[in-house]
Amino acid sequence: MATLTVKLIAPVAEEEAAIPNNKITVVCVREVGMACVIIILGQSLADELALVDVLEDKLKGEMMDLQHGSLFLQTPKIVADKDYSVTANSKIVVVTAGVCQQERESCLNLVQRNVNVFKFIISQIVKYSPDCIIIVVSNPVNILTFVTQKLNGLPKHRVNRSGCNLDSARFCYLMNEKLGIHPSSCHGWILGEHGDSNVAVWSGVNVADISLRELNSEMRTENNNENWKEVHKMVGEST
Repeated sequence: MATLTVKLIAPVAEEEAAIPNNKITVVCVREVGMACVIIILGQSLADELALVDVLEDKLKGEMMDLQHGSLFLQTPKIVADKDYSVTANSKIVVVTAGVCQQERESCLNLVQRNVNVFKFIISQIVKYSPDCIIIVVSNPVNILTFVTQKLNGLPKHRVNRSGCNLDSARFCYLMNEKLGIHPSSCHGWILGEHGDSNVAVWSGVNVADISLRELNSEMRTENNNENWKEVHKMVGEST
């Protein structure tokens, strides 16, 4: 007896295995990884999303939550597995895996532990998606981006990092908190390492193109009575 599916759908041509056009993989489904997943899904950036993690129960749970909410999404296929074969044919791979940073611990303390983790992860990514672009989010992000590029001789243009984008966003938010002006009108940049040694570019801090340093030449110094250096300090502490 024919199944309901057969009765409902009449094939008009032989079905071929489809290769996704815009497949994105996220490695590790802890908080940062799932934040990346929500952004990818919310902006409909992928026609297939793959998740990878060593924690099988959590991985399955996150996948099922996303699949059960697929009615509200435009990503038709969401898959997950601890085996990296699930990542095959990815255009972009976002790596958020690594050893967790402890409270008050410097990002640089994670270097060797996370390099050891990355040796396995990057080899598996390249094995199944040799032409993909890799975005490194794990800390220390600058060093791990360099390591990622060197591990398999990947060209520099195919290995990117989140860098100081988050730090700069925090900087603008804290400016908003201090001035009472919406963050979209506050402009400032944090450069250098995503970590303890980052640098605030005070000469570029402005609100709607009005330079704050021209209004207060001492804003970057200890003598500043509004304590603007504390804003930069708070960015570092958040990291």
